[in-house]
Amino acid sequence: MNRPEGFPPGRPLLYAWRVFAKWLSFAVFGLGTVFLVTALFPPLRFFLRPRRRFQRRARLLISRAFRLFIGFMTVLGVARLEPGDREAYRNLAGKIVAANHPSLLDVVTLISLIPNANCLVRGSLKGTLVSGVIRQLYIPNNLGFARLVKECAAALDEGDCLIIFPEGSRTPRTGKPVFKRGAARIALASRRGIVPVHIGGADKYGLGKNDPWTAFNPRERYVYRLRMLKELSPDTYLAGPPSLGARRLTRELYRVLVEGPP
Repeated sequence: MNRPEGFPPGRPLLYAWRVFAKWLSFAVFGLGTVFLVTALFPPLRFFLRPRRRFQRRARLLISRAFRLFIGFMTVLGVARLEPGDREAYRNLAGKIVAANHPSLLDVVTLISLIPNANCLVRGSLKGTLVSGVIRQLYIPNNLGFARLVKECAAALDEGDCLIIFPEGSRTPRTGKPVFKRGAARIALASRRGIVPVHIGGADKYGLGKNDPWTAFNPRERYVYRLRMLKELSPDTYLAGPPSLGARRLTRELYRVLVEGPP
């Protein structure tokens, strides 16, 4: 995925506005995160018990906040979300949602559509301002595999949708993406299906891996065109050694998310 054609842009004022609007959007996102973490979640955690009740309400609140954030970016002319059938995302329960990862906003778009979204988050976030809330709401990826599978299976059994990006980090602009086997291993161990979601649309230059913050798609706003694909059942890949099944399932995920969609 190389730098988009048409660079440098032919409309410098519009380009400058979009870069500024992108910065403004992320400033609002940061301030909103601080508000949720410091002012809203602590009293919610105090009054909503047990912990599971707090998690459900907090995740729903985050989903709606992300929906407002996407709407804010749409009004500014920065981004537009085209998810297709929104109801299909709302009705997902107890599924692993695996998606490609072209930009910074991928998890934001998915959580805005899935009100019961859980996800794997970087364990390296420990010690940051949001780490305390993240540990209560989401699953860190630096747990031992046995414990990670146990927590993921418990979350799926309770109806959560588990968002995973098999690439681990954003898609590089050059070369082919490399899929890790974590999503497949969790699916096989928990016997839960994987719902692939392809994130396409306009080029995400300026939000991709190693892109400069002063960059933006020179031709149009960021369009997020999501396509929910056919669910992959783990039962098809259970025959034989688990490592072979995980390899085959990961290969199929790569095919449908990278090679299959137009």
